[in-house]
Amino acid sequence: MLTKRVIPCLDVRNGRVTKGVKFKNNVDLGDPVEMAVGYSDGGADELVFYDITASAERRPIDIGMVEAVARAVRIPFAVGGGISSLPDMERVILAGAEKVSVNSLAVRNPRIIAEGAAAFGRQCIVLGMDPVKSGRTASGYEITTRGFREFTGMDAVEWAKRAADLGAGEIVVNSVDADGTRAGFEMDITRMIAEAVGVPVVASGGAGRPSHLVDVFRGAKADAAIVAGMIHSGEYTITEIKREMHAAGIPTRMNY
Repeated sequence: MLTKRVIPCLDVRNGRVTKGVKFKNNVDLGDPVEMAVGYSDGGADELVFYDITASAERRPIDIGMVEAVARAVRIPFAVGGGISSLPDMERVILAGAEKVSVNSLAVRNPRIIAEGAAAFGRQCIVLGMDPVKSGRTASGYEITTRGFREFTGMDAVEWAKRAADLGAGEIVVNSVDADGTRAGFEMDITRMIAEAVGVPVVASGGAGRPSHLVDVFRGAKADAAIVAGMIHSGEYTITEIKREMHAAGIPTRMNY
């Protein structure tokens, strides 16, 4: 059985890590490179960085930050936000990222998924999605873009299936409703997408205690889980999370 991954997420704005609730009321948490090193040394399997205002501000991602992180850590990391073209993907990968996450761009131009997979390998292409509960779609979840600023009318499950068919190597399901609440992952949409696609699915949004990761791995068939506030606050460490996973029989890479 494949090990389940624990992935700290660092939302970056103006060169600083920030965290909010449902994409609002963000507070400054620290330097992204320093935090990346701490989580890498602390047992994280991967990292993900989102330049959270790049798409909304229609500007490129901070390549200097990507290069600095690549020099500082020895675990894989993904980068998203402000990716608007194939050359942007190439710059991020050449700067040291193993994966590129596309979200708003992929909704506007789905072919970028296929083009990225053909150019760099599908393992490099991550589809990020921000679904919200909605009565307008068959699954009950609608895709939003530009940091929850635009509602698309697209069904989240159907979009995940299409993206996987186009070549996405991984899908991150970031529940807008659960984001930053620490009340637990949005199990239903995570499970629906995990059952609908044949690529790894990453649960995101809502992690508040280690048992939430156990729940999403057991009950929603996630392959990995993103954590943020629960570790940024110092309430839990990666090691503590993994110890609870291990005790519950969830296979994970231990670092002790």
